[in-house]
Amino acid sequence: MDSPRNIALACALSMLAGYVDGIGYLHLGGLFVSFMSGNSTRMGVSLAAGQWPLAAQAFGLIVLFVIGAACGSLIVLGRGARQQSRLLLAETMLLVLAGSSHAFGFSAYAIAAIVLAMGLENAVFQIEGGGGLGVTYVTGALVKAGQLIAAALTGGARLAWLPNLLLWVALVAGSVLGALAYRWINLASVWFAAGFALALCAFAALTVRR
Repeated sequence: MDSPRNIALACALSMLAGYVDGIGYLHLGGLFVSFMSGNSTRMGVSLAAGQWPLAAQAFGLIVLFVIGAACGSLIVLGRGARQQSRLLLAETMLLVLAGSSHAFGFSAYAIAAIVLAMGLENAVFQIEGGGGLGVTYVTGALVKAGQLIAAALTGGARLAWLPNLLLWVALVAGSVLGALAYRWINLASVWFAAGFALALCAFAALTVRR
């Protein structure tokens, strides 16, 4: 979040994550495709209640997300200046696969592709050593915003907290759009996400730092 370009890209990716999470939440009846803390809690509650199929479903989503995150790291930690655009192209292809799977009646495969795409997306701002910015969840961003507000009140940078708050706003806005789209055309709404991901891929390629 050290430049207007990165802030814009991070917020756009957060909106994309909110969009598909809204779709996934409605389609799965309360589980998530990008918010694994929620799925972990749901898995624990389901285990306590003896709801084994629901717990297994939540666990499966978590495993897919981790696999996606690992694949994303393998892409961006390679050599070259266009890791971000390559990763976003891979995310676009997964979302296209999700839309195609739904069109042919394989909704379970569509959800799997979406979860992989969300895990992948979190590597867009990854740096060498494994650190980076998560863009499909905003708990960390909200904590950081609170810390930077406290710093501003005690003499620090006055608006340093704003980019982190914008990530939260973008995710909420995306989830509203995703819920509306799902109620309109069901899981086919993932095609809009694929188109948006492709646009972000082009943006990342055209604005790459050399």
